[in-house]
Amino acid sequence: MFFYLSKLLDFLLLPIVWIFALLLLGLILKKPLLRKRFLIAGIGLLLFLSNPFIINDALLAWEKPPVPIAELPVYDAGIVLTGITSGDKSPHDRVYFNKGADRIMHALQLYRQGKIRKIIITGGSGAILQRYGTEADELQKILLQANVPETDILVENKSRNTRENALFTKELLDKNPEIKSTLLITSAFHMRRSEGCFQKAGLQPDLFPADFYTVDRSFTPDDLLLPQEYCLHYWSVLVHEMVGFFMYKVLGYI
Repeated sequence: MFFYLSKLLDFLLLPIVWIFALLLLGLILKKPLLRKRFLIAGIGLLLFLSNPFIINDALLAWEKPPVPIAELPVYDAGIVLTGITSGDKSPHDRVYFNKGADRIMHALQLYRQGKIRKIIITGGSGAILQRYGTEADELQKILLQANVPETDILVENKSRNTRENALFTKELLDKNPEIKSTLLITSAFHMRRSEGCFQKAGLQPDLFPADFYTVDRSFTPDDLLLPQEYCLHYWSVLVHEMVGFFMYKVLGYI
C-alpha cells in the first residue's frame, strides 16, 4: 500500500501541479480580488521555481558533496543503487539509461582504479506495472560487457525502494562475510536517505555521491535572471527526495 501511495504523492508534489492549480483558481474564481491574487501567486511561483540560481543553491544545500577519488582507501565492495534505467522501451536488446548513469559508471571507474574489489548492484523494479527484467540484472549485463569478471559482481534484484535496497543488501552481505568494507554509490541528492536506510539496516558504508544535479555556484545574468524550464524538474526531484526523507524518518526506516 505504501508503494502505491508514494506514487500518488509523487504526482501531488510536482511543482507544475501547484502552479497549474493556482492559475486555474485564478481563472475560475468569481471574486475579482481572489482571482487576481491566485493569478499573481501562480505567476510568482512559476518565476521563482524556474530560476536556475535558486534551485542550484537549494540543491547545493541538500546534495552530499563529491569525494575525491584519490582520498579513498580500497574497499571490499562498492554498493550501487539502481533507479537509472528504463525497461519500457523496445527492442530489449540493450540497456536504456536515464539520468543517473553516473552511479554505475563511477562504480566501474572505481573498480578499474582499484578502489573497490567487487561491485554490488541492488535494485529490482520500482514500476507499478510489470517491466522487462530488473535493473540490477540489466546493469550486470553492462558490467560484463565492460569485462568485469562475473565473480566480482553481486546482484540483489528484489528490492523496490531504498529501504529494501538496504535490507536486502544486508542479507546479501551476511551470505558473503568476506566483504567487510563497503562504499555506497548513489546520486548525491539521494545519499541522505540512502545513508540513513543502510545505517538502520546495520551497515556502515562510506559514501561516494554521484550524479550531481548541481553545478558550481555562478552569478552570471543567465543564472540570476533568465527562467529555465529544467528548473521545474529539478524542484520536483528535490521536493520528492526531501518528503521521502521525512516520511522514512516518520516510519522509522532511517
